[in-house]
Amino acid sequence: MRTDASRNRSRILEAARELFATTGLDVTMRAIARRSGVGVATLYRHFPTREALIAAAFEQELAHCDRLTEEALADPDAWRALRVVVDQAVSGHHGKRGFPPDFPDTGARERILGNVTELVRRAQEAGALRADFMTADLALLVQASDSAASPAAARRLVAYLLQSFSARTAPLPAPVPVSLLGVEFG
Repeated sequence: MRTDASRNRSRILEAARELFATTGLDVTMRAIARRSGVGVATLYRHFPTREALIAAAFEQELAHCDRLTEEALADPDAWRALRVVVDQAVSGHHGKRGFPPDFPDTGARERILGNVTELVRRAQEAGALRADFMTADLALLVQASDSAASPAAARRLVAYLLQSFSARTAPLPAPVPVSLLGVEFG
């Protein structure tokens, strides 16, 4: 691929990720082309369909999540494995635009969700995770961490929340300064 074509492709993917995250997957291809500074024809040369663009825009994130959950399933300590997945998901997600809520079904997405559901089941079976915890509660953890002022604050918040779901206790990350209503705490 020529250098200018490669640069255009990168700019299209960056614009698509931003717009998908902020406005959803219904954003027009024209808006993505405009944001990336290329013509619509150039966008379609690189990505002939919306689905191709969506798949390419989230390819790396899906691959990372897939690897992370597959590795976690190999850990014999289900609670530790689940905490690692949540911690890395929050660390990788904070301050970035993540998957939009209307992300389409893909094989990788279904495999990731299946792996996480299995981790939850194993942790519950081991008696380490509350029986009333649901896989969907993990989405709440990630969403709650988005409101934190920094990645360190997000990790601390998630550690508190994970403790509330645990039958065990684990040390929290070190406190970090947080400001609320213009007042600095910590």
